Amino acid sequence: MSRNFFGTDGVRGRANIEPMTAQTTLRLAMAAASVFARPGGHNSVVIGKDTRLSGYMIESAMVSGFTAMGMDVVSTGPIPTPAVAMMTRSLRADLGVVISASHNPAADNGVKLFGPDGYKLSDEIEAEIEARMDAVDFPMPDAARLGRARRPEDAIGRYVEYAKGAFPRGLSLTGMRVVVDCANGAAYKAAPAAFWELGAEVITIGNLPNGLNINDGCGATHPERLREEVLRHRADLGVALDGDADRVQLIDDKGALIDGDQLLALIADEAVRRDALRGGGVVATQMSNLGLERYLAKRNLTLARTQVGDRYVVEHMRAHGFNVGGEQSGHIVLADFSTTGDGLIAGLQAAAALKLADRPASEVLHRFQPVPQILKNVRYKGEMPLEMVKVQSAMKDAEARLLNVGRLLIRKSGTEPLIRVMAEGDDPKLISSVIDDLVGAISATQG
Repeated sequence: MSRNFFGTDGVRGRANIEPMTAQTTLRLAMAAASVFARPGGHNSVVIGKDTRLSGYMIESAMVSGFTAMGMDVVSTGPIPTPAVAMMTRSLRADLGVVISASHNPAADNGVKLFGPDGYKLSDEIEAEIEARMDAVDFPMPDAARLGRARRPEDAIGRYVEYAKGAFPRGLSLTGMRVVVDCANGAAYKAAPAAFWELGAEVITIGNLPNGLNINDGCGATHPERLREEVLRHRADLGVALDGDADRVQLIDDKGALIDGDQLLALIADEAVRRDALRGGGVVATQMSNLGLERYLAKRNLTLARTQVGDRYVVEHMRAHGFNVGGEQSGHIVLADFSTTGDGLIAGLQAAAALKLADRPASEVLHRFQPVPQILKNVRYKGEMPLEMVKVQSAMKDAEARLLNVGRLLIRKSGTEPLIRVMAEGDDPKLISSVIDDLVGAISATQG
């Protein structure tokens, strides 16, 4: 079965426009319930969301869909994506749902689904759910077997304790000043609490969500303000989460950005030091910098690459026994603690490394020199540009120019109508020329 509804990270789109409408998300809930509900069993689902205004509409629709199918609903309110994955397992629920468009603007929204094991669903299960959404009628329980909905009081506290449990036992962040940018998103309460409870002096920004300001000039996709605050407060570390807190970017004490690739190198080194790294290396995507691959190779560690999307990273980790993986964008998956990307846990690992090293972040967190890499996005409408003859010819020419001296990746975004064009290599002039030619060829198709 094919998937047209689901992308690389669930369903996503503009709120109140198909497919992100009350009607369609209600059908999505009913279809998911028909796949995961156990006949005659006590069926339940955990629903969390970020701080978007449209979350109220979609949450209400999905609660209606699940309860109509006889599933009890635990609605946590705003809470990070990894918290929903954790609570799905902890509460022995049949399904987990996150209502979020992650790093996208407030006008967008989305739905991510987790199985009872806390892992994102496979392509095959998503395709099955999608096929069932077209069903004319669902088998409905009688009135006495309708589901109930409740909102627990301890969801954020449970997640904070879970995140702190991944921090080295006996270590404290006392004496460390940390600026935390919550992106006006799902972790606006949990992230500052976790750092403070572990002993840090915490300065919090991006913690006043109003339903419309999520990711707006803040968070992991806009770390400029965090950089300013780190320098202004002379902080030891800056931590920027995205809207649903499954990714993180860091700022060191001198204002430099530390991306997911540097974090993977740091965490791999720390795991080797503790003799805790499994799989002989790290799993990342095609987007990760060649510099990371070279850095790991010098340490006799491998870099296994997957297609873009943290769930593909997780699938490879599970299949081949790795316990560290992630994406350059800051999705860091630590299988010893979590089943999905967790920006807070990753940020805490970096803070722990600073305390253990007793050196500044500018000395500890930059593990390798990245190879020059350029990524540009081209927005498109209508026909897919990558299927056009002129664009395919330009792609072949670019691959020939980079043969044995660089790497090229061109892909359609799974969350937005964008073509992402990335090239890297040791010659920055060549990389820039290749990117400009490709972007020009794709842009020319848009009139």
